Amino acid sequence: MGKNLCVYCGASEKADDIYKQAAINLGSLIGKNNHGLVYGGGRLGLMGLVANAVLDNGGKVFGFTTKLLDKREGAHPGLTELHVVDSMHTRKLKMSELADAFVILPGGFGTLDELFEIITWRQLNIHKKPIIILNINGYWGPLVSLIQQIIKEHFAHPEHIDYITVLEKPEQVFDVLK
Repeated sequence: MGKNLCVYCGASEKADDIYKQAAINLGSLIGKNNHGLVYGGGRLGLMGLVANAVLDNGGKVFGFTTKLLDKREGAHPGLTELHVVDSMHTRKLKMSELADAFVILPGGFGTLDELFEIITWRQLNIHKKPIIILNINGYWGPLVSLIQQIIKEHFAHPEHIDYITVLEKPEQVFDVLK
């Protein structure tokens, strides 16, 4: 099997179709390229779409959720492995341990939390794994500008910008991972 890609993304059912299609495209490519998906274990929104697409294309999907999230959103019933852990902290740690790279699709505050934690862990040399932000339809443009501002104002070192790769299309992810 190839690499395990940890995908952070939203669980909202109200996401625009352009984001839904990007999640399906990414999941299809993960499966077709014999990679595994590591993600939050949900069945809703972009999370569910990316997981379904990986499974539909022969890939393995490893979900991590908590009892609280399972009760609120419902875990995906058809995963290769589903791990129900005690806390959000444990969930994020376990996902990061199994991942070879991180891919960020559009999402909300939870996605931002996961992204910033994984960037911070990279900054602290806890990992050296690729972090790829998929800037679908310009969604993450303001965030990228904020990261540049943080560096410009000396709250992060200039080389920290190299910890992330910003791409426009799911197909580009696999060129970066080669």
